[in-house]
Amino acid sequence: MYTLGINAVYHDSAAVLIKDGVVIAAAEDERFTHIKHAKRALPFSTWLLPFDAIDFCLKTAGIALADVDHVAYSYDPALLLKEARGNDTITLPLEPSKQAFESSPDNPNGSPWDPLFLSFIVNAPAQLVDGAPHHLEKRFRRPASGDFKFQWHYVDHHLAHEASAFLAAPYEQSAVLTMDGRGERATTSYGIFENGDYRRIKQIDLPDSLGLLYEEVTEHLGFLRSSDEYKVMALASYGKPTHLDLFREVLRYRGDGVYTVAKVDWSELLGPKRVRGSEIEQRHYDIAHSLQRVLEETVLDMCRWLHEQTGQETLVMAGGVALNCVLNARVRDRSPFKNVWVQPAAGDAGTALGAALWTDYKQRGDNQRKWQMDHAYLGPEYSDDEIEAFLKWSKLSYRKVDDIVSTAANLLAAGNVIGWFQGRMEFGPRALGARSILASPVDPDMQAKLNNIKDREDFRPVAPVVMEQHAGEWFKDCGVAPFMLFVYDVKDEAAQRIPAVRHVDGTARVQTVNAAQHPRYYALLDAFRQRTGVPVLVNTSFNTRGEPMVCSPRDAIESFWTSPLDALVIGNFLLEKQAAATAR
Repeated sequence: MYTLGINAVYHDSAAVLIKDGVVIAAAEDERFTHIKHAKRALPFSTWLLPFDAIDFCLKTAGIALADVDHVAYSYDPALLLKEARGNDTITLPLEPSKQAFESSPDNPNGSPWDPLFLSFIVNAPAQLVDGAPHHLEKRFRRPASGDFKFQWHYVDHHLAHEASAFLAAPYEQSAVLTMDGRGERATTSYGIFENGDYRRIKQIDLPDSLGLLYEEVTEHLGFLRSSDEYKVMALASYGKPTHLDLFREVLRYRGDGVYTVAKVDWSELLGPKRVRGSEIEQRHYDIAHSLQRVLEETVLDMCRWLHEQTGQETLVMAGGVALNCVLNARVRDRSPFKNVWVQPAAGDAGTALGAALWTDYKQRGDNQRKWQMDHAYLGPEYSDDEIEAFLKWSKLSYRKVDDIVSTAANLLAAGNVIGWFQGRMEFGPRALGARSILASPVDPDMQAKLNNIKDREDFRPVAPVVMEQHAGEWFKDCGVAPFMLFVYDVKDEAAQRIPAVRHVDGTARVQTVNAAQHPRYYALLDAFRQRTGVPVLVNTSFNTRGEPMVCSPRDAIESFWTSPLDALVIGNFLLEKQAAATAR
């Protein structure tokens, strides 16, 4: 049984394919379209299906759309349509005075485009079978019978988030917490997964939203909302808690798992909005710090309530707010839960995974989970033959290396910064050693060098990857952290040896890796350890500013030649800037 999961709402469009409970492929559409977060211009093209990502999933399984049994879409328009649900048509009054979905208690974020938005979702099945671009027609072609056999399922957006956590985590039972900007109505949900069944305990609806609050402040600080929230998290480490009382008035925890968010004029409360690209002042750092602190306080209160309600030792989380690795560390260290697991694709891309997992789980009906997510390497991969064919076509100078790991380790030990393109691409926003830029953490100037290479803001930290069995020697209480979703304190005795990855607050956003998860990546760390005594590398995403992570050999080579990287290690091939210049 094949189940195709799709997210095509708001941002981070993605597709996932499952066969009999096992995930075969998963990818975000941005990696193919080069439109970051897969957000297109309003109003008519925003919600296009992720055809390229779907095509990749079908290609990986060696099937066509005609072979798919179930399609799960991570948004349920019936939750908003109310009396219009089940109708064959939807009226589209675009004049604000005649909105069918105008701002109301049921739809507090009403917009003139909401009817069009919902009509797109209602018609998504027809778009899937008839709307694929011509260059992808092969795998989307109608069967000879004229009809596709798949059954279409609309899945509640927050249920898709929830399922992406409790059906993927390495635990048989858990409490479940999801937090994001918004779904159909819900912005936060609480639940429990036990004895093979899931039950939602409570949800918080619009207009109260932790995700939208963080987005609004992100925008006030001069960054892109629904995109740059992680920058605000990094900014917070440089600030002071000067606005705690103000944010506590805006975000109030009322008990019983319920919080409220007041509607405010941020310029009136915090001063003028920062112009994007202008100098960052101390007050901006302080705003970010205060927001982060109050968010952490509130979520910890929510976790205590959820623990009381469920009695579970394990908490699993998803939703865009769960990509806040500093918050996750506070939950890990200060909440009553013994274990905390976060879906690595916690943002909306992960709802494609959750919708597919949930639909597959319910359709199989045996209450058995067939798959656990211990790595995120679910995207496209390219053979050496495919890589070399492109290198030859491009007329580039390169060489094939018998021991590419040793060669790469020598480059890194000598202080070079390399592009690293190996195996299947990661699913989710983090580079985890398949599409990464790697460097030595020993050089204290490496953070600044990498930020310059990627044209990033100076305040942004870079992250370490460490051999799993050595993690606790370098980072306090660090054991297994394969998805780079938690921060850990850098041990005092290690701080002077790996200064590049230690943030201003003394922490680092750690990834651990073992030989089973990514053998070549692990072997590189071991080779670097043998040369330097340090089983740690700097790992950041292989992309340049404004671009998604690279996906294909073409992407990698374009990024390499348009940035000051020293070398590109792609499959078993090596490209070097100096060697290329000498050859000319």
